[in-house]
Amino acid sequence: MKLVFTSMRLEHLNQVLDIEEVSYPAPWSYYAFAYELLQNNLAHYIVALSGHKVVGYSGMWLILDEAHITNVAVHPDYRQRNIGKSLMLEMIRLAVEKGSTGMTLEVRPTNTAARRLYEALGFVEKGRRKKYYTDNNEDAIIMWKSNLSGKGECSTGQ
Repeated sequence: MKLVFTSMRLEHLNQVLDIEEVSYPAPWSYYAFAYELLQNNLAHYIVALSGHKVVGYSGMWLILDEAHITNVAVHPDYRQRNIGKSLMLEMIRLAVEKGSTGMTLEVRPTNTAARRLYEALGFVEKGRRKKYYTDNNEDAIIMWKSNLSGKGECSTGQ
């Protein structure tokens, strides 16, 4: 499957929201995404397109030289095809291009697939945020990746 990455636009939001609804117990609203796209100067969001279909998306905030991943999701019909990995590699590439040297994210301890992906990409556990997730008071594992531009780790090999 050929993927094209492009900046998320308002016209993508209906498809993004469909993915959001089936991916998260407390999904973001249209207005939350619209705010990120139109008003948050720190925010950078992308979609992965297969033809005209949004099959995944990701977002981050760039604060000084650090990137903070806000969300990553892939449509259930397209999971297990390395799209999540490709999205993360594209976010790392974009963060490096914009001057970031480190990247952080939060992940549920129960999301073992995401944790394995992040670890494979060089993220390491650095702490916890107690009762971070409001839907069930689950903690969040804080993960960091330092030296984003080092040793060619951003290469997809695709």
